[in-house]
Amino acid sequence: MIPTRSTQAWQAADAAHFLHPFTDFKALGAQGARIIERADNIWLWDSEGQQILDAMSGLWCVNVGYGQPALVEAATEQLRQLPFYNAFFQTATPPAIALAEALAAIAPPGFQHVFFAGSGSEGNDTVVRMVRRYWDLQGQPQRQHIISRWNGYHGSTMAGASLGGMRYMHAQGGLPIPGISHIPQPYWWEHGRAQGLSREDFGLVAARWLEDEILRLGPENVAAFIGEPVQGAGGVIVPPASYWPEIQRIAERYGILLVADEVICGFGRTGQWWGSQTQGFRPDLMTFAKGVTSGYIPLGGVLVGERVATALIEQGGEFEHGYTYSGHPVACAVGLANLKLIQELGLVEHVREDVGPYLAEQFATLKDHPLVGDAETCGLMGAMLLVKDRATGAGFAPEQGVGMVCRGHCFGNGLIMRAVGDRMIIAPPLVITRAQVDELMHRIRRALDLTLADLHRRGWV
Repeated sequence: MIPTRSTQAWQAADAAHFLHPFTDFKALGAQGARIIERADNIWLWDSEGQQILDAMSGLWCVNVGYGQPALVEAATEQLRQLPFYNAFFQTATPPAIALAEALAAIAPPGFQHVFFAGSGSEGNDTVVRMVRRYWDLQGQPQRQHIISRWNGYHGSTMAGASLGGMRYMHAQGGLPIPGISHIPQPYWWEHGRAQGLSREDFGLVAARWLEDEILRLGPENVAAFIGEPVQGAGGVIVPPASYWPEIQRIAERYGILLVADEVICGFGRTGQWWGSQTQGFRPDLMTFAKGVTSGYIPLGGVLVGERVATALIEQGGEFEHGYTYSGHPVACAVGLANLKLIQELGLVEHVREDVGPYLAEQFATLKDHPLVGDAETCGLMGAMLLVKDRATGAGFAPEQGVGMVCRGHCFGNGLIMRAVGDRMIIAPPLVITRAQVDELMHRIRRALDLTLADLHRRGWV
């Protein structure tokens, strides 16, 4: 049993023993971690008893909300029957087979096979190995190069962080690994607005940066392009509608594989089962994680399209790659229960037809706030950009950390929003209701007002 301790005692033990991800350990030790003790639906409670609206679904993952008995029961039953067995040595377990079958049933046409991993990072490591194995089997082993985007996020393992375009991650550990390059992100506010381009015209320009990079490298050397349908950790960068169809055309012209990182966008987040469906393109591989179990237990993997699967299966030879926990029976049992619950609750339709459009309407009203330069959503993902001058779009100096100032006021107001630079982002659980969206908007506006008053006190506005 977990002991009962005061907040201060938990913080002291945390500082003494627990190294957090993406954290300045010294700074956190001096400040003390926020201790989250329980959760239900879209709400969290910390060790001080404060109720907090979780507008980030944990970490983009708790799609069905907290406290769903069906998922707890699925894990408990599987733990009693078969808590673990591996998928090596020509062996399988019923939950892994059943979940692979269920994923194939909800996947876009042409996806009938699944490779399981433990996370999205592991899934994207698998993509690198699988893409290069595919081209080996095609007799084109020189096709090693994978193109990604600056400010994209594909995990924090060596390969995942290399695929991602986060320069601060590349600065530690000698990244990226060889054979990976990046093109600019399709962010109209950053790259298209000043040039006077419409969003749709900019989408075509941004897509053609891929073609430029393919030609620079030599098409005969390029294996694949990977991207998130909507960039999540980069700040909810929603591409223009013209972007992904043009990317598709370019990929087909040069014969390269197209990979959709669906770790955040999958399982209803954008109003379709998959973000690639919302954005209108057909990938060859899709990485998934997070929403597959709604974060209740770790699980990830790759949905493998017919083009790649046929080569891997029919041409034979061992694929020298895998994980101890590939197809973990407990994780797969929870995944099955989670997919069933999403369908029973009609959450994909709920996002597409009801709460997603309502959030879009309400979120757009934030543009009238003096600090907000832009606000946009896609399904149940949203971002607002904090600016110093709405008339010109001029932003704050990066060293001022205005996004983190706002984030602090969010926490103080019982709201979890994430700051990516000066973009404030949300991705609430898919079970959120219209009334809860109203409460979310109330708390966002309150945090914005407090931030504005704070910036006035500091003389920054």
